[in-house]
Amino acid sequence: MSDRDEFGAFLVGFIVGGLTGAVVSLLFAPQSGEETRALIKDKSIELRDKAQVSAEEAIARAEAATAEARARADDLARQLRERSKEVYSDVRDRSQAAIEDVRERGKSVVDDVRERSKSVVENVRSKVKKEDSETAAG
Repeated sequence: MSDRDEFGAFLVGFIVGGLTGAVVSLLFAPQSGEETRALIKDKSIELRDKAQVSAEEAIARAEAATAEARARADDLARQLRERSKEVYSDVRDRSQAAIEDVRERGKSVVDDVRERSKSVVENVRSKVKKEDSETAAG
């Protein structure tokens, strides 16, 4: 944005300076009216040509800057897509690992509860048998 402002200021200064120089040279030049009109015509054509060249240069620089910005934006978009794929893959792999870990822990807990339940059931059965034997004996 700053380069545009500087170029715009340069272009305005260039045009105003050219016009001012042309007017001053016409006012102080010892020539006839016809010669002065011819000189004004020549200077205006010259100034128009310079302005056209400056405008064409500005357009060319703007087009180059646009192409460069577009290429950079495309490159950044490509990098973003690649990085998002990497992040997605990493998150997917980590979540799969976490799911497997939870499954294994769940199996371990279920097996542990099953073994403890069997032990408790056996203890209860032995106590019931013991109480039945004591009741039958007594």
